[in-house]
Amino acid sequence: MAKAVAKKSTRTGGKSLITPQAFEFLKNYINNASPVGFETWGQKLWIEYLKPYVDTHYVDPYGTAVGVINPEHPFKVVIEAHADEISWFVNYITADGLIYLKRNGGVDHQTAPASRVIIHGKKGQVKAVFGWPAIHTRIGSPDQKEPSPRTDNLWLDCGARSKKEVEALGIHIGAVVTYADGFDELANNNYVGRAFDNRIGGFMIAEVARLLKENKKKLPFGLYVVNAVQEEIGLRGAEMIARRIKPNIAIVTDVTHDTTTPMISKNIEGDVSTGKGPSLSYAPAVHNKLLALVEKVAADKKIPVQWRALSRSTGTDTDSFAYSNDGCPSVLISIPLRYMHTTVEMLHRDDIESTIKLMYETLLTLTPKTNLNYL
Repeated sequence: MAKAVAKKSTRTGGKSLITPQAFEFLKNYINNASPVGFETWGQKLWIEYLKPYVDTHYVDPYGTAVGVINPEHPFKVVIEAHADEISWFVNYITADGLIYLKRNGGVDHQTAPASRVIIHGKKGQVKAVFGWPAIHTRIGSPDQKEPSPRTDNLWLDCGARSKKEVEALGIHIGAVVTYADGFDELANNNYVGRAFDNRIGGFMIAEVARLLKENKKKLPFGLYVVNAVQEEIGLRGAEMIARRIKPNIAIVTDVTHDTTTPMISKNIEGDVSTGKGPSLSYAPAVHNKLLALVEKVAADKKIPVQWRALSRSTGTDTDSFAYSNDGCPSVLISIPLRYMHTTVEMLHRDDIESTIKLMYETLLTLTPKTNLNYL
C-alpha cells in the first residue's frame, strides 16, 4: 500500500503531497463512524492527528473541533470542513425483534436494502442488515407492482427474534446506525468509501496544517482549522462556531457532484468531473473578490479548477460563515464526488492533492491587508 501512496501525482506534479502516514490516517478516519450528533468518535481521531501541526486546540459544546495556529493574532482566517455523516436512528422494535428506523440526515432509503450496518448501542457495536424480500416473493403476478424501498417499509435484522433479545444486545430507541462499508481503492487512483462527504474535507484541512508546519511557513494571521459538526441537518455546527471565532475570512471545503455519470442533468447541475481538479462556485454567499483571489492562485500555481453556479444557497457551511456576525468574506472550494450520500462515494486522488494545494497556496497569499472591499 505504501508503494501506491508514494507514486507521483499526475495533476500536482512531482512527489505526492499525501505521505504514507497521512494515507493511513485517511483510511482509518473514513472507516470510523462519525454520525450526525455523535461526531465525537471521529473527532478524537482527527484532533489527535492534527495536534502536532497546531499551537492549540479546543472542542466546542456540541463537538466541533478546532486547531489554532497563532491563536493570539487578532486577524482570523478559517479553513473548514464538516465531520458528520448521514445515518439512521432506531425508532421502533417489533415483538419479533425487527428494527424500524428514522433518518439522521439525508440518508438515501433507496440504497439501503441488503446493506450491512452497525448499530451503536449501550453495550457497544451490534452488526445488522437491512432485510428485503427475495425477488421470488416480490412479484406475485404480472400485474402486481414491485414494492419500492421507503423509510416505513425498511427494517433491520440483527439476528434477534424478539424485542427482549434486541434489548439484551444493548439496542435502544435512539441508537444510531451507520453503514459498515469502508475505504477501498479502485483503478486509476480512484478511492471509494462511506462518508467522503465530508470527512475528505477534514482530511484535507488537516493536511494543509501539516504542510504549513513541515514547510515552516509563518502566517501573518491566526489560522483556525475547523472540523464542524451537524452540517447534514442544516449547517448547525458551522453556525455555532462562526459566532464563537468571529473570523475575518473563511475558506470552506466540501464535496460537489460529479455530473458525468448517467441520470444527472448537466443542464441543471453543471459540468464537473472527478480527476479534473477542485470546483469553484459562484453564489451569493461566495465573496467575489475572495473568489477572484483563489482563481488567480490556481492560475499562478497551475492548479486545475472547474466551475459551478449555485443560485440562492451553496448548501454548505459556506452559508453559515458568510452570513455570520457582521458578514465574513467566504469562499467554497469543492472536491468532485461520484455517488454522493451512498456507501460507495468515489473521488480521485489527484483532486485531493489539488484541493490541498489550492487551500495551502491561498493561505500563503492572504494577509490582513488583502483588500476584499467591494467599494
